[in-house]
Amino acid sequence: MADFLTAVSTKKIVSKPATLKIQDLSIQDPEIIDTPQAALRALRSQPSYDTVRAVLKYLNSRGVSLVISEPVYASIAHELVSDLIPNFWRTLKQNQGDRHPLIVVLRNTTGIGHLLTGLRTLILQSRQNRAAAASDHVGESIKDTLEVLDDVLSGNDVSHQVFESIGDFGKNDIQRRLLWKEYLAQVASGRALSIRAEAEDILKERGIKYPSFSGNDLAEWLGNNIDFLLPEGGEDEEFNIAVNELASKVLTLGYTDRIVAAILAHGNCLKVDRVPRFAALVRRLKAFEQRKYFNAVIVFVSTQFFQSDFVDKVDEKIAESPTISGAARLLFSFMSTNEVLKDHLVSSLTRSTIPSLDDSLATRRSVIAALAQDEDKLQYLFENCIKTFGDSVYVKHTPIMQQESLAQTLALCCGCVQRTQSMFVAMMAKSSYHVNGMSNRIGTASPRARFLGIAVGTAISKMADKVELQLKIELEGVEAEEARWYERLTKVDDKLGSISDLQTKPTTASSTSWLSPKARPAVIIAKSPAITEVQGPRVIEVLSDSDSEDADLVTYGKPDSDPEDSDDDPTAINRNKPTAPVYIRDLVASLRDQENYDRHELALATAASLIRRKTDFGTEVTDHLEELATTLTGLQNGLELESFAQQRQQALIAVLLAKPAQMAQWFARSFFSGDYSLTQRMAMLTTLGLGARELAGMKDSSTDDLIPAAPSFPSKQLPPHLHKMYTEDKTASPVAKLTSSMALAMLSPLASQAADTLSGPNVLKVRTFSSRMEVEAARKKPIPNALAQIVAENFFFPLTGRWWLQIKSSSDSIYASTHLLPPFLQTLSLLLNASGPNTLSLPQMTREYWDLLLSVRGLAANDKAILSALLFGFLMILETNENKERLATEQGKELMETQAWVKMVFEGLGAGSEEDEKIRVLAAGVVIRCQEVVEKYQRRLAGALMDY
Repeated sequence: MADFLTAVSTKKIVSKPATLKIQDLSIQDPEIIDTPQAALRALRSQPSYDTVRAVLKYLNSRGVSLVISEPVYASIAHELVSDLIPNFWRTLKQNQGDRHPLIVVLRNTTGIGHLLTGLRTLILQSRQNRAAAASDHVGESIKDTLEVLDDVLSGNDVSHQVFESIGDFGKNDIQRRLLWKEYLAQVASGRALSIRAEAEDILKERGIKYPSFSGNDLAEWLGNNIDFLLPEGGEDEEFNIAVNELASKVLTLGYTDRIVAAILAHGNCLKVDRVPRFAALVRRLKAFEQRKYFNAVIVFVSTQFFQSDFVDKVDEKIAESPTISGAARLLFSFMSTNEVLKDHLVSSLTRSTIPSLDDSLATRRSVIAALAQDEDKLQYLFENCIKTFGDSVYVKHTPIMQQESLAQTLALCCGCVQRTQSMFVAMMAKSSYHVNGMSNRIGTASPRARFLGIAVGTAISKMADKVELQLKIELEGVEAEEARWYERLTKVDDKLGSISDLQTKPTTASSTSWLSPKARPAVIIAKSPAITEVQGPRVIEVLSDSDSEDADLVTYGKPDSDPEDSDDDPTAINRNKPTAPVYIRDLVASLRDQENYDRHELALATAASLIRRKTDFGTEVTDHLEELATTLTGLQNGLELESFAQQRQQALIAVLLAKPAQMAQWFARSFFSGDYSLTQRMAMLTTLGLGARELAGMKDSSTDDLIPAAPSFPSKQLPPHLHKMYTEDKTASPVAKLTSSMALAMLSPLASQAADTLSGPNVLKVRTFSSRMEVEAARKKPIPNALAQIVAENFFFPLTGRWWLQIKSSSDSIYASTHLLPPFLQTLSLLLNASGPNTLSLPQMTREYWDLLLSVRGLAANDKAILSALLFGFLMILETNENKERLATEQGKELMETQAWVKMVFEGLGAGSEEDEKIRVLAAGVVIRCQEVVEKYQRRLAGALMDY
């Protein structure tokens, strides 16, 4: 059998190692790439690095682009994203010369679309496959694709480049428009941002660090892209239409204020040359889009130039301001030939639809100075202001903050019209609108609303009537001085200035380049200085042979070791310990220095005591108040300090107490308009609530956390600071703790009264009499309430007025959410309680707060936290207003409505969890207090409710 097969020849095959195969692959001649088909074939055949470079070089050649609507280019884009990026990106990004061609190739509608699709596919794979090895691989692929997307969309000229590529390679007008709309859908509608956010979550779950990107950053990037496009338009109609579509699309994101700020300003410099071009762009948009952009421009003016605008209503001449004149010129650039914006301004000033206008008198002066160039519109505004100001419904139900804004607007308009058409002012002063309005104002139950009517009416009368016919009402004290200030408002004559007079406030924010935000600074621990040899005379110990002199002396024990020197290595000991800041400017610098742990921790720990200590000495604190407040409020606990929230809160309260009137308005304004997190906004509310109570002379355990415990004899109870640590709820805020304790204090008498009623008739009870000395000793001494004079105008009304503005401007506002509404209501309740029952503005505060509480009943029906805060607010109103007769007379409808609704809530709550029981107790307390008032003043209530 062996002879049947005869070997003719023998050949031996030697297998090469894998490394040699790779070397052969890398040194093989690169394929010639001169057609799209050749590029696709090369990408699909496991290309070498040189082949990849050749493909990218071809795709960047003239006349080649992924925008070309042919199947081969779509396949090339798919191969680039799905195969080339996972395999070659980490090598390509090491060399800028190789990295840049790939980015340029993908910087178009087709490339961005495939990148987003690839990311979405990887996200789905990551969620479906939870295996460790596969998950790590997918996570790295997501990170690589994100990096490419970041580079593709990095820069302010991306939109311009995309439009140019569409114009060069689009076949016809229809295709070019469709491609541009697709690009807008990718980046301007939030698609890229949402997909990127999902990818960030996946990376975070895998423990892969990657910088985040927010909606504000996207809006700033889009604003910079629009800013880059503005000078390029000229007379090109197609280009202008594309820019209009981009400007219209970005409005759907909801970050219009940030977009406008990016267009008009760069850092702390106003782009003066961009104003006319941006105004021309706004005029080309639809009417409702023009109004949105113009509102954002007003917000920009108010935020950038009048953020620290604090009005001191004293009887002094109101000076002219070049900043106000410059802002007037800026606004006039948008509305000079735009009737839509003029009518919108008249409506906004009358109806308070733009919160920034009600916040700042300087902003209103700028707007009125711009509108005064059109006499017809100014007269129309003056007439509407008089009609609205005297309307009985407006006087009774509008928050005082908005009424004050309208009163100031009316005084300014009256002065402007008087200088051009004095007969029109005289005619309106004798009109039925003004006469009836003055009657409604003088007859209102609110002292503040009545004063506003008197002040404005007197000012108008002095301009329109003869001396013998002028309205004269005697006022005293602060009201008389404020009335003279309103009269001076009619003499303000702001002119149009130059835009170059505007100088934005200094800011630390840097420009945003799409998805390349600055990484957070790492915590750098300073190196300890080395121990150097001591120069100078040395101390030499002299030993004595005779110990007879020291035989009767008892030697001291060795001192305890210094914990700072416990390290065996002397070079590791840090001798350069930071010292506590002595000056406010040093404190601000130390608070901002989050790279030095010891310095930042020491500054935060000593901030409150330093601010309080220096408040009454010189102007060092008052000169840096807003800077201190901004720095403290914007702090993040990046160093994970244990007592960060507590120490920052104490420092913020100290800032508020340094100048209560001014800083209360600052905190209220920043709470609604600043770019802060939920935690930071709640810190502002806590500052207002606890700071107001300290001003009123009330002591709270919530603010005593930093006071060391007094020494006492040993006992079975831990020291107070340790006792709180183990007994109190750490998650509850100081306002929530204080609210719970106050609710318990208010409901305890009701429970005692009920128990006393059930214990039998009073005749059979034994009463213990106390001596007069004991009664006097137990009685609390009266404390002067420094809060009562400023609480309404500076604390309470700014909060309620701005809340109404935010709720009216947005149906889904964060200020009506379950996170912010309960602490907001609790803060208002604390302010009402701290003001005391004898505060002159208590009736108006009660009216506004009661209307606000009744308006959130729908939200409280679905949220237990809001319901608890709402019931506490009702209870606080009934407890603070000791004059129950006035409550029944002026607030009878609200009282009956509250009683009926709370009774329904009480009956609907079943016996359940501990939280439900607390709510039932609060509801029962409100019902009992309401019944007490109703039973005592039934006849008065019946008369008040005849038309209910």
